[in-house]
Amino acid sequence: MSVSIDVTGLRPERVAFVPSPLAELGMALHALSEPAHHPGLQGWATGVTARLDPHLADRMCEADFLWRTTFSDLFLPFAGLPGGALPGATLAEELDLLDKLTDEQFVDAALEFTCMSQYDTQIPDILSNPEVRRRALETASSRGPQQVRFTRRLLDDPPAVRAWLRRFLQDCDEAFFAETWSRLSLQLAADARHKTDVLRRRGLAEALAAVSPALTLDKDAGRIVVDKVVEGRAAAGADGLLLVPTSLGRPHLNVLHRYGWQPLLHYPVGSPELSCPPSVEELTLRMTALSHPVRMRLCRHLARSAYTTSDLAQVHGMTAPEISRHLGVLKKAGLVTTRRRGRYVLHQLDVSMVARLGSDFLEGILR
Repeated sequence: MSVSIDVTGLRPERVAFVPSPLAELGMALHALSEPAHHPGLQGWATGVTARLDPHLADRMCEADFLWRTTFSDLFLPFAGLPGGALPGATLAEELDLLDKLTDEQFVDAALEFTCMSQYDTQIPDILSNPEVRRRALETASSRGPQQVRFTRRLLDDPPAVRAWLRRFLQDCDEAFFAETWSRLSLQLAADARHKTDVLRRRGLAEALAAVSPALTLDKDAGRIVVDKVVEGRAAAGADGLLLVPTSLGRPHLNVLHRYGWQPLLHYPVGSPELSCPPSVEELTLRMTALSHPVRMRLCRHLARSAYTTSDLAQVHGMTAPEISRHLGVLKKAGLVTTRRRGRYVLHQLDVSMVARLGSDFLEGILR
């Protein structure tokens, strides 16, 4: 599974690394709503929550599905504007860009949480099509009464919801985000400059590799492939490609591939101490390898000591070729190591690899 971005004919000057204060505010709201996704931000989240005004905390719950269950493209409004617009230098500038989205764009992006339609294909205008409106309310009802109220307000009076959202984001900036952004903006700007330098000196493939091991450039096909547990497609076209760094967003690697919008990669700033996360294919291979009861029993022995194929065959009452086939599956998944001692070949479980499966799986599905 992956999201692909067609970059055929994309000129290097149309690729831009630019921080976005509004996108980072969206990630701040997500981290406050879903602290389990971001254990490294526990101290920051606790501090912000402790001093948050109760009224603002209540307002934060009114439409938290815009940043908790999904990361709404409303936090990336520049991608929806024609001509390849860039993020603003300040939150105020980006809120002005948000105001430039049409009501149709605003409503469509705000209703992403309902998962009502295909994200990367064109759908009828929800504000003028009664059937699409009906389906929007119907799908919102499956999410809960709060979502139904928000959807009805949004469909009946988009300008009022836009004004509410702008005022809410401004209040969040005043309450906690301005201080956070003053600390993070230098780090994100430095990362954007570094990635831009890599792009100019070494090309797009190297720049993508510096962003994340989940990104690869298929030069023959003329596309960027993003390793995610989702399918999607987009085309960079004349507007180009934006890459927006985030500090608060790790481990999420978001790909904006909404129909009619400029494609965008919202990537976490790398940390040298973090190991290279496995691909979705590798994760699937490892979990599939462990799903067989015979291989589970083999792992129980191999976790305690190294065994030969003959030893394992005797213990499990199976033939050596049968054991070899199961060991081959485990080795292909990278879960078993093999070493030679004299004329014996010994197999043993890579305990550290198995121990990382939980965190690797979580990072994979959150990516």
